[in-house]
Amino acid sequence: MKTTVLGFQHLLAMYAGAVLVPLIVGNAIGLTPTQLTYLVSIDILMCGIATILQISRNKYFGIGLPVVLGCTFTAVGPMILIGNEYGISAIYGAVIASGVIIFFISRFFGSLVRFFPPIVTGSVVTIIGITLIPVAINNMGGGQGAEDFGSITNVALSFGTLLFIVLLYRFSTGFLQSIAILLGLVVGTVVAVFLGVVDFANVQDASYVHMVMPFYLATPTFHFLPIAIMTLVAMVSLVESTGVYFALGDICEETIDQSKLEKGYRAEGLASVIGGIFNAFPYTTFSQNVGLMQLSGVKSRKVIFVTAIMLISLGFLPKVAALATIIPNAVLGGAMVAMFGMVVSQGIKMLSPVISKSEDNAMIVACSIGIGLGVSVVPDLFSNLPETIQILTSNGIVLGSITAILLNIIFNMIPTKKKELVKTSNESRTTPVATKKDVALLNATTESK
Repeated sequence: MKTTVLGFQHLLAMYAGAVLVPLIVGNAIGLTPTQLTYLVSIDILMCGIATILQISRNKYFGIGLPVVLGCTFTAVGPMILIGNEYGISAIYGAVIASGVIIFFISRFFGSLVRFFPPIVTGSVVTIIGITLIPVAINNMGGGQGAEDFGSITNVALSFGTLLFIVLLYRFSTGFLQSIAILLGLVVGTVVAVFLGVVDFANVQDASYVHMVMPFYLATPTFHFLPIAIMTLVAMVSLVESTGVYFALGDICEETIDQSKLEKGYRAEGLASVIGGIFNAFPYTTFSQNVGLMQLSGVKSRKVIFVTAIMLISLGFLPKVAALATIIPNAVLGGAMVAMFGMVVSQGIKMLSPVISKSEDNAMIVACSIGIGLGVSVVPDLFSNLPETIQILTSNGIVLGSITAILLNIIFNMIPTKKKELVKTSNESRTTPVATKKDVALLNATTESK
């Protein structure tokens, strides 16, 4: 009984993040209520399967630690862009292809990590978070193109939901604080019911049980740019997951060696491949569950396995998924501001330590975020360039990420006389230098997906 209760706590801690991603992406690319119900169902189910893949201990995949996997918010903006530009089929083609790439480069990712230090990953996460804010604001008004956009009811619901989340987060601790977003969505929807703006038709129409099918929503199609975008997102996600692995290793008193990291990376790649086949999304470690583990002191894989079984079971119950689809856009928008704002905050926290160490890093952040945000706001800037070049320049997230990677190579990886002088000066001091593990732990504590 105790194990079941603890597993249910982990389910509640990650549930809001798990259902918000399909709701946001599905609404943004114009899915029907029936399709949206399926998307939420399969996403919940795949969270459970991905978690089992990751907590497994075998020769091929699985970090073997009590970690919960769910959809990464880092992928929300890119998936919306891909869906609107290439169609939903391209989303799943990109998810599958990026998962295959991650699976096969897992052995070499340790050497690639040097191209994704906190200055790069922090810039990418910040860019993605900032580009998501307009999506949240549109939902606060009732959804882009809504007849009642900006109505008093929508504004009151959205800001009321946001205020409830903020106050609950401020004046609660522990488990209640970890489910503040979920409770905000519930309370906001209940208020919306009394205001008469909630339609229960989708719940009534949904069946009690269904079977999942591969390629239910779309047969994957493969395009270079979507695959490149999702692969970049997956690599950033792996860097963040590495921090969670090390944090869990310390909590569970287990050594995280290269072999375990490789199996952890393979599990995430495999989860994305399976998710794409069944029309779900890419998955990553959820750090909020790590926080709950620290709070409860229980670090058993058995508890997380129970959570995974609960998720899989819920995935076969469309009526449960349909309950998530009745949440009004305004209520979603209020919660999305908090969630996407946390993505931006996560990026800023990742950047703060490295910016203070070097003015060069400040220039990397300034240029990459400036270009990434600028191109997102003015996408026609490079419209006169050849189409082959526009593939890389037409997307703010891609161009901002490339800028961060290239500038990091220029400023931090190519030796210069100034760097040699700084290095010599630093070596003459006794101040200890942060290890890779220290950086990983810092990423884990600042992550909020």
